[in-house]
Amino acid sequence: MNKYILEDRLELPVSIETAWDFISNPNNLSKIMPKRLGFKITSRLELPLKEGQIISYQVTPLPFFKTKWISKITNIDYPNQFTDIQTEGPYRAWVHTHILETTDTGCVMIDHIEYEVPFGILGKLLHPLIVKPQLARIFEHRRKHITQQLDIR
Repeated sequence: MNKYILEDRLELPVSIETAWDFISNPNNLSKIMPKRLGFKITSRLELPLKEGQIISYQVTPLPFFKTKWISKITNIDYPNQFTDIQTEGPYRAWVHTHILETTDTGCVMIDHIEYEVPFGILGKLLHPLIVKPQLARIFEHRRKHITQQLDIR
């Protein structure tokens, strides 16, 4: 199995509730994802986020490769964490836990992702060349744009 873990942290000088309101609203995903991914929500959204909720997206992870991504929301613990699990999409498996912890200066947002790449040995070979660097760029972009969206300077 080609199983990997990605963890990203972002210190935010806002309350945990403010951070929760932003990250738990799927409409904000298109504001923080790189434009080149062509990220688009294709399902009707109900807010606030609910456990068991299904959200579908369209994404272009590689040029000329557009795919559907369907996530199921699980383990909601307001305002500390929730998990989205890919039920259909480009990864063999994708479990993304969004964690918020209060700090002396606001909160820290932690993205903990456990994922598996498809295509067996080919996926394992392509992971360090394509997948891992692309995920690093996406999360770097997200950190910058979350900060901008929350108007943190």
